[in-house]
This record gives sequence, structure tokens and C-alpha cells, in this order.
Amino acid sequence: MNILVTGGAGFIGSNIVDLLIDNGYDVIVVDNMSTGKKENINKKARFYNVDITDNDLYKVFEDEKIDYVIHHAAQIDIQRSINDPVFDAKVNIIGTINLLECCRKFDVKKIVYASSAAVYGDPEYLGVDEKHRVNPISYYGISKHTPEHYIKVYNELYGLKYTILRYANVYGIRQDPKGEGGVISIFIDKMLSGKNPVIFGDGNQTRDFIYVKDVAKANLLALENGDNEIINISTNKATTINELVNIMNKIMNASLKPIYAEPRKGDIVHSYLDNKKAKDVLGWKPDYELEDGLKETVEYYRLKYANDEVAADKGKLRR
Repeated sequence: MNILVTGGAGFIGSNIVDLLIDNGYDVIVVDNMSTGKKENINKKARFYNVDITDNDLYKVFEDEKIDYVIHHAAQIDIQRSINDPVFDAKVNIIGTINLLECCRKFDVKKIVYASSAAVYGDPEYLGVDEKHRVNPISYYGISKHTPEHYIKVYNELYGLKYTILRYANVYGIRQDPKGEGGVISIFIDKMLSGKNPVIFGDGNQTRDFIYVKDVAKANLLALENGDNEIINISTNKATTINELVNIMNKIMNASLKPIYAEPRKGDIVHSYLDNKKAKDVLGWKPDYELEDGLKETVEYYRLKYANDEVAADKGKLRR
């Protein structure tokens, strides 16, 4: 079975690729390397440096005889979507349509699409379930929701099966604090350097932090389950940003106090997603508590930064 993972050199995509290969699947990675990293690409995957908006994507489908698609290539920065909505729409909407056309033309069996909690906007109730009204408050939320409609119509017109996974706030190993920048990776980057983390707002805003390995498992299960369903992937728990800093200080044996800044446009104040449907339909549940996932993530970055320093020192010696 040939599975194409778009964005497979990126943070979430590369973790999914690793899990698929560990489970015996043949995996093809498409990534334009704008935020993806060469070191993230599993050596057993077949890699194509292709943008999902390009016609070159059709050649990948023609050559590889793709059975399933897991779609994670995206523009994911809310602030960039506000500053450059045209680019945001080109990647997330037009890119997905181009991918769907490839699926239609080459008889792909199913697409698993990575959507976002951002489609819900400001919650009318907590935890937010899949029946909650969709009302995005950022262009990113709009550009992640719009492909859901296209995917549904491709199913109705051409029989392309799908599972749409709406993620809470994903964190974990390989998240780039200087690129795709989730709050946890940014905090770890600063705090490991002894710098105070910056919180936009008073720190009492809440998020639902889901570990990337739990997200990868949900994608694996969605290949064979949850046909034509929209499913939240979350912990069903709210954590304040202040609580997050306290847990990270504990893990790092530090006492760094946050610096508070003005709230940012497009940021939601309180959010956590109900995950009952994922348990019922996918047979999925998160394996990682927040502190466990954070410990693994902090250890990953500690080792990475240590290795980077050694490599930099060796480079100086060569010169």
C-alpha cells in the first residue's frame, strides 16, 4: 500500500511518516522544504521536493501509484495569514484543490486531511465538539476550513473517501521554534537558553495541548477508520499558559518568570476540544499526559542543542 504524506519533512508530517514506516507501509513524501527539514525525512521514504500548488504533483501520483493521501502541507502561522492572506489562501486552499484533483485523476482511495481547532473560532461552549458552529476569526481558520467543503464535494461527486482531523494545539519533537513556532517549542527554546518566556496576554488563556505522537497515531487509525467523518484530535483538557510555564520550569529545574505582552490579533482566549468521537469512531485516545510529552520534548531539544554546539565547535576547529 503506497501512502503519500504531504508536508512529510515537517513537524507533524515527519512523525506520521516514521509511524507509518514502522507499521510496514510504503511511504512517499512530498514537501517543498519551505519549513521542512532534510534531517526529518525518514531514509526509507521516497522523497519528492515538490510544492502542492505545482503541476509537478501530478507526475508524483503517476509514478508512485498512490493509494492513500495524508495531507499536512500547509501555511500554519495565524499571524502570517493576517499579514499575507493571499499566500495563506494559495497554499491552504488552492494547494489542497490541486491535491484533490490528483486524487480524482489517479483513483486514490482516501484522503486524511489535517484541519484545525481554528475553524471553530471563539468557543460558544467547552469542550468544543464537532457539532460546534464553525466561525473562524483568522484567515488561517478560514483557509483550513474551506478545503473541508471541497473534500466533502469530491466525495459526493467522485467517491473519494476522507477523514478530516481537527487538531488542538500540537506540540512535540521536531517542532521548529523559529519557523512553525508553537508556543511550547518557543518556550523551550527560550527557557533552555535561560531566557524568560513571553506570554501574549495575562497567561490565563487556555489551550488543549496534544502530543505529536498521539496525533500520528490518529492518522494511522484514520486510514482504515472514520470514513467521511470530521473528528477532533485533542486531550479534552484545558491548560492555562501560566500553568504551562510552571510545568516547564519544574521539568527544567528552573524558575524563569514570564514576560507579559499585549494579546495578539486572531488569538482565541479559551479553547479545548471534546475527543469522544475520536474514541468512538477511530478507537483512539491520547497516550501522553502533558507533563510526559513535555519531558520527552525537552529532552529532545536538550540533546539537539548539545549536538548543534558540538558540530559548531568542530566547524570552528576545521577553519
